[in-house]
Amino acid sequence: MTAPAIEIRQLRKKYGNVEALSGLDLEVPRGSICGFLGPNGAGKTTTMKILLGLIRPSGGWAAVLGDDVRTHGLVARSRIGYLPQDPVFPPNQTVRGVVSYVARLYPGHPHGRALRTRVDGLLDRVGMADKARRRVRGLSGGERQRLGVAQALVAGPDLVVLDEPSAGLDPVGRRDMLDLIAEVGGDTTVFYSTHILDDVERVSDTVVMINDGRAIAQGPLDSILEASDSDYIVRLRGETAGTFARLMAEPWVRNVDAHRRGEVEQWHVRVTDSKAAADRLVATLLADDGCDILEFHPSDRRLEDAYLEIVGADDGD
Repeated sequence: MTAPAIEIRQLRKKYGNVEALSGLDLEVPRGSICGFLGPNGAGKTTTMKILLGLIRPSGGWAAVLGDDVRTHGLVARSRIGYLPQDPVFPPNQTVRGVVSYVARLYPGHPHGRALRTRVDGLLDRVGMADKARRRVRGLSGGERQRLGVAQALVAGPDLVVLDEPSAGLDPVGRRDMLDLIAEVGGDTTVFYSTHILDDVERVSDTVVMINDGRAIAQGPLDSILEASDSDYIVRLRGETAGTFARLMAEPWVRNVDAHRRGEVEQWHVRVTDSKAAADRLVATLLADDGCDILEFHPSDRRLEDAYLEIVGADDGD
């Protein structure tokens, strides 16, 4: 049986009296693009650093492609490419020089012309071929991130770990980074942390959510979305106060997010009982002649909704 790309069992990490990881369990399948989600302080960066051998866990077990990161750390690290959240490269080094230097850190790296061919091919792949001789100090934020991806790929890793790869990028840079992640995912497993849920929906097929140092949801993206409560979109016009109050009084209504634009209100109705909603929601909306229903349909599942429901429930909200 082939081992997962990442396998973690009861992983713990304490910094003094602070417990960053408290029995984390997760698996990332090989060949997947996995979005690693959680609020600030949830333990995402700590988890990544343990996988990379940058810090030691306080307990538990973690493996990369079947290799224990503590007992076979060198082997595990030789199969990983890494882009930290805030990459720092020598400002006076050239783009080609940075990638060549990182390549030489890996065992069995190519030499001479073969190394040059490898590096130039990667720079072309990430859209930096025309900047190979440029100094790092002259790069934009998006170009630095592209350089970071190139150095993460230079050894042909089986797993690429990216910590907030699109953080701080403008919309064009973010789009380009997502396209690059999707392309990289065609060749290797990608495990990346992010706060941008739309990015995960666009490129990921697998999701892991953590909070307070433990996993609270994981699996294929489709199954995570299906696990969230049913909800509906309603657009109305007229005197809506009575309808709103009547709807909120129903026990199967979790909450209603209301937004007004001109004379039209849009409600996002979240329910806890999909059968009750199917039987009674329309009748409840039509019980008042004071407003007109302009639009009514089930809402498409969004990762943001599932995330807020799962993380909120985990916090006891």
